[in-house]
Amino acid sequence: QLQLVESGGGLVQPGGSLRLSCAASGFTVPRYAIGWFRQVSGRGRDAIACISTSGSTTTYANSDKGRFTISRGNANNTVYLQIDSLKPEDTGIYYCAASRSTACSPFSPGAWGQGTQVTVSS
Repeated sequence: QLQLVESGGGLVQPGGSLRLSCAASGFTVPRYAIGWFRQVSGRGRDAIACISTSGSTTTYANSDKGRFTISRGNANNTVYLQIDSLKPEDTGIYYCAASRSTACSPFSPGAWGQGTQVTVSS
């Protein structure tokens, strides 16, 4: 059964950086698009970025794209989200999800990880 595990979150001061990891495993390591999402308490999950199966295509969901970078590891079973110049409003639970298809648009989540907490505070 497909499983996704996020890691790399924590407490960081404004202006710092974090690299979040999403490790995928299962009977067959999925070669589908992977997306990162953020959930703030009391709200739904908002899309941040998506990367295609090959890693050649990336999609970002907001105009502050420059602070977020999504990438794939060489083994293609891990997807990263680099966040630079962290702001307090970046605080939330970050989830990764595997799409049911190879495309980022439309993105149809087929599996979710448990999430990793990111807290940005001075």
